[in-house]
Order: sequence, then structure tokens, then C-alpha cells
Amino acid sequence: MSKYVVRPAVAADAETIIDFQIRMAWETEQKVLPRDRVEPGVRGVFADRSRGEYFVAEAETAGPVVASLLVTTEWSDWRNTDIWYIQSVYVDADHRGQGCFRQMYANVVEQAKQRNVRVVRLYVETDNSAAQQVYERLGMQRLPYHMYQMEW
Repeated sequence: MSKYVVRPAVAADAETIIDFQIRMAWETEQKVLPRDRVEPGVRGVFADRSRGEYFVAEAETAGPVVASLLVTTEWSDWRNTDIWYIQSVYVDADHRGQGCFRQMYANVVEQAKQRNVRVVRLYVETDNSAAQQVYERLGMQRLPYHMYQMEW
């Protein structure tokens, strides 16, 4: 039996997702994200679904949201399909190592297949070996790309 219920997030989940994003930035990169920047970013997804779609996991027994992730879309002309990127993954510390992300990932893959998306990707901090091991255990493959960015 499933331990978690995975569902598309609704606007009422925004406060929890905002909190998760602030916690994730600190836990993974020791970055302090200002709430006044994160809040409109998260709410912007709910206001414009072309920006992405959040999924959340609730503990089946107690019901609170214990994890979230964001899926964004990129078109691939090489593959003639959308690519879904899993981003902003956060699982509450009390639920890590209990299959929560595994369930969320399986749900996202199933949703992708139903929507005729044939590629699911994510990126991860180079130093986050625990997360990398989780993704590899799920059958994901490390890609031979480096990511570049310019921010202003």
C-alpha cells in the first residue's frame, strides 16, 4: 500500500511550497532565499500554468503535505517531444528515505506518459551525492552536459 498520496498542487499549497523552497536552498546550498522573492515566484506558477506545474505528496495517514516538486517543460526539436524537467524537489526531513520521492517520481513519469512526453530530466547540485544516488537508483542516467548560466 502507498504511504503517500501524490497529487497536483493547488494554490492553497503555495505557503507550504514557499517554505519548502526556502528550506531547500539553505539545506543544499546554504543560501538564504528572501521570502519576498520566492513567494511571487511560486505564486507565479499557479497564476500561469505555462510556467510549470507543482506536485505535492501528502502523508496518507496524517494528511499534511510533506514534499513538493515542480515540473517545467522544454521543447526538443531533436526528439520531437516535450522534455519535462523536475525542479525544486523538497522532501521534509522526517519523510526522507521512506519512498516519498520514489512515489512522486513514478507519478510524474506516469503523467508524462499520459501526456505523450517521452523524456523526463532533472538537474542536481554537483556536491549533492545523496540525491544523485537516489536518482540513479530510480534508473535515471547522468548526462554528459555541463550547465552554464548568466544571471543579472
